[in-house]
Amino acid sequence: MKKSNYIVITGAAGFIGSCLVQHLSKIGFNNLILVDDFTKKKTNLFTKKYFKLIDREVFFKKNLPIYKNISNFIHLGAKTDTQKLDYNIFKHYNLEFSKKAWEFCSERKIPFIYASSAATYGSINNSFDDDHDLIPELKPLNPYAISKNEFDIWVLLQKDSPPEWIGLKFFNVYGPNECHKNQMASMVYHAFNQISSTGQVRLFRSYRRGFNDGDQKRDFIYVKDIIHILFWLTTKGIKINGIYNLGTGRARTFNELVNIIFRNLQQKTNIRYINITKELETRYQYFTEAKMDKFRKLGYKKGFTSLEDGINDYLNYHLKLASSTSS
Repeated sequence: MKKSNYIVITGAAGFIGSCLVQHLSKIGFNNLILVDDFTKKKTNLFTKKYFKLIDREVFFKKNLPIYKNISNFIHLGAKTDTQKLDYNIFKHYNLEFSKKAWEFCSERKIPFIYASSAATYGSINNSFDDDHDLIPELKPLNPYAISKNEFDIWVLLQKDSPPEWIGLKFFNVYGPNECHKNQMASMVYHAFNQISSTGQVRLFRSYRRGFNDGDQKRDFIYVKDIIHILFWLTTKGIKINGIYNLGTGRARTFNELVNIIFRNLQQKTNIRYINITKELETRYQYFTEAKMDKFRKLGYKKGFTSLEDGINDYLNYHLKLASSTSS
């Protein structure tokens, strides 16, 4: 990946996208073409360097000369609200827009990286195996996850493809620049704010045998690990074609996560377990854990940030600073 060539990043003003922009611009990759809806999240791009902003609704309607010099296309943009039930919203942004991005890269021979999701796996009755043959059999639990899985299925059926491509099933990502996500922000973000305002954290009760209240598990991955891997993939220099899990490979409970935050804030643990809504109960994942064997075979040797270290970094160098600045 040459610094003189252009890199397209969709969802560039969002959570993961803005963190990637920050990392790339910091190390001298300033020829960044950023694609997003910039009306609400542009603050995430303050102090960051880039070449051009293009609204996501007009990107594919243009045919700019710079499009001939794109070295990488990193597609992170998506509608991510798992509680919205109108599939048409997700179909437009997560499926149809993604198809256009794929075709754009196929025609121009541009390496393509895109974000899928662990939400595609649905309920606990699976092994979180990223084998391609299993993807059409998955049963996602909400329209967001369905749209992500539909694109994965579509990709695997295509005869024309970018010269290199990889889909990454992100597990539960947390870290700086996520505050605009509101309800969809990570539990680390919400727990910090709840403790700061009430001294207490609310967690869902369990309604499934084998899981105590708060012992529902997620594979939490720090956004800085995601960014390191995205950069590694764009500079790896070997041909990659496939869909891969991207988590730490180790599930942790919400109780563990909250206890880590209370300890970090030097406060006594205070958890209140609350009822889950009937609508959410049928679409709730009790366990996620990335099976990482296939990804490791790509040659990635670096370990992942532990939940303890990730929370420490996020709280002490981001959330606490932001809280003290706004107060």
